[in-house]
Amino acid sequence: MRGVTVKPKSQAEIEIMRESCVLAARTLQLLEGKIYPGMNTEEINRIVHEYIVGHGAYPSPLNYHGFPKSVCTSPNQVVCHGIPDPSVVLQDGDIVNVDVTTYFKRFHGDTNRTFLVGEVRPEVRKLVDTTYECMMRGIEAVRPGGRLGDIGHAIQTLAEASGYSVVREYCGHGIGYEFHEDPQVLHYGKPGTGIRLEPGMTFTIEPMINMGAAPTTVLEDGWTVLTRDGSWSAQFEHTILVTDDGYEIMTVAD
Repeated sequence: MRGVTVKPKSQAEIEIMRESCVLAARTLQLLEGKIYPGMNTEEINRIVHEYIVGHGAYPSPLNYHGFPKSVCTSPNQVVCHGIPDPSVVLQDGDIVNVDVTTYFKRFHGDTNRTFLVGEVRPEVRKLVDTTYECMMRGIEAVRPGGRLGDIGHAIQTLAEASGYSVVREYCGHGIGYEFHEDPQVLHYGKPGTGIRLEPGMTFTIEPMINMGAAPTTVLEDGWTVLTRDGSWSAQFEHTILVTDDGYEIMTVAD
């Protein structure tokens, strides 16, 4: 991360960006109770697209570097960037990550969560619960004067102590006027390393945690990322603001 300069957002920019983040959070909230066995992932895309556009915003993933849909839907062994498709039908016991990003008033807001589909096995539920806790541990490490490595270390420590692995190839990122900005936010690392955090910085924390080994592979579509060993993977994400005395989770619905 040497040479990376991150310009903090002004208070006025933060106020506007917060609106986009809240809309993203409300979009995810809309899906609660609406994901069920027998549903296909194209239907999730339709719900998300209509809600975002209906609120005067644009779904950031749509046409981003050629991505063909308005949301990423990643079930089971799909780590991230799954493309919604009517042929991908969710089954009882599955999990599916839904990754929503909104573009509203020139700012992006990015959040995701892993939903349980029907009756999920206890070991899968444990993966999902631990992944959420990994994200929260990373968020709780955010403070002015802290380092990016503190975030990754907190996530990695909990994940590996729980018997899981942390995906290395994909990470969190700065966000604001651009969908992806500096800095890159790794979900593993050493405390006290990386750039120093300053009030006004905005970035995502979005750990991808695998039941098996960490390595991944990408399908021929150029987007869909799978665990290489076929193990299941979960992910959660919030957009975070570094404040004068800690952090703010920007992607909350209320």
